[in-house]
This record gives sequence, C-alpha cells and structure tokens, in this order.
Amino acid sequence: MPDRLPVVFVHGIRMSGAAWTLVADRAGRVRPVTAVDLPGHGRRRGERFTVAGSAETVCEAIDSLGGRALVVGHSLGGYVGIATAEMAPAKVAGLVVAGSTCVPTRTLMTPFTVMHRVLSRQPDGGQRASSRVFDRVLPPAIARAVETAGIATEVIPDVVDELSGFDVLAALGSYAGPISLVNGRHDHFRVQERRFLRQCRDGRLIVVAGAGHYLPLIHPERFTELVLEAATAAEAASYR
Repeated sequence: MPDRLPVVFVHGIRMSGAAWTLVADRAGRVRPVTAVDLPGHGRRRGERFTVAGSAETVCEAIDSLGGRALVVGHSLGGYVGIATAEMAPAKVAGLVVAGSTCVPTRTLMTPFTVMHRVLSRQPDGGQRASSRVFDRVLPPAIARAVETAGIATEVIPDVVDELSGFDVLAALGSYAGPISLVNGRHDHFRVQERRFLRQCRDGRLIVVAGAGHYLPLIHPERFTELVLEAATAAEAASYR
C-alpha cells in the first residue's frame, strides 16, 4: 500500500493508541496506519503533556509513514490534530476532527478537573472506577485494550492547563487543507460545531445519528467509512 495516503490516529484524554484498535484494524486493511500514544498517556505515562509536544509526536508518526498523512483525532486528539496542522501543514494532507468542536475553556473542562480530584484520592488513581465506566459504555474489546494500556487520570491537570491556552479557532483557520468535523448527534462537544465549520477554509460537517461522544469507539464500522472517505478526499485535494 505504498501509494495510498497513510492515516495517523490520535486518541482522547486518559486513553492511548489502544483506543483505536477496531478502527485501525479496519482502516489498516486499505491504507498504512498508526496510532500514537500522546505524552502522559499509554506507554508515555509520567511524561508531561503539552500541546506542542503532542503535535511533535504526531509529526514523528507521519514521518514514519512517509512524511504526509491524514490525521484523525478524537476528543483531545482532535485538538492535537488541529495543532499539528497549524505546526506542520505540509505534513497533514487532511484532518478528521471527531468530538472536538468546542473551544476548550477552563469552564468547559471543569468536569474533568472534578473527575481528577475525585479519582486521584483513590489508592489506584481511579483505575478501577474508570474501568467500570468504560466496561459499561465501550465495546468489550476496546474496553479491555484501553484498560490494559492504562487510564491516565493523572494527566488531566496538564491537559486542562495546555488546552485552556490553545487558540483552537485560530489554529483551525490557519490550515488550508480539507477538514471533516465529525460528531455524534448526542455529543455534548458539538455545541459550537457551526462556529468551527465557519473557521475552516475547506471543511465539511458530518453528524452521525444515534451516536454520542464515543462515536469512533462504539461505532467503528461507520467511523472507519468516514475516515476512508476523508483519506480519498485528501488524496484528491493533493492533485488539485
């Protein structure tokens, strides 16, 4: 698959590249793919999370696949994908931003701060309580993969600090490539999706009925279809 545009997947807060197990497996049958662990997550727990460091991580993954790729980010990963496109637009052939169409103010992220406060008081840092939640809401294979890779509750304060200082709309508007904003209809992070869409130079908005914030993890078949469509569109845009 050397001539097919690769795909780099970027996970959400507290998770890891393992969250993309089902989607990456499906997309990997058609295109080269990789899923990163952001600083402070997965195999990189203990490192400090920064937006710049996360964008560098994505750039390194793109370089490992040939130097240009579609970047697909969910939740925190969507913001990181936007930051990567601002930092290195030549490397990002296109963006899929899922569940990340709210300006990440401290007020918006208050629930995460409260979650950190509650879970960090537990002896295991909230691993068991978080696992119970993921067991209820995620497909078993994804829940197991996420739990095995580790749930990085301790990274929340760094994420809140970094995102609250990130001008996501300016970063989004700086990127000229194709952008797909993808939200589940019941996703609480879609409240500013129209504002985000207006900021895109080449954007489209897709709202998936019957889905919520965990659309990529709970509906991997549908989400993979959207990723592959975006990859094809990014390839076509490259030849314009």
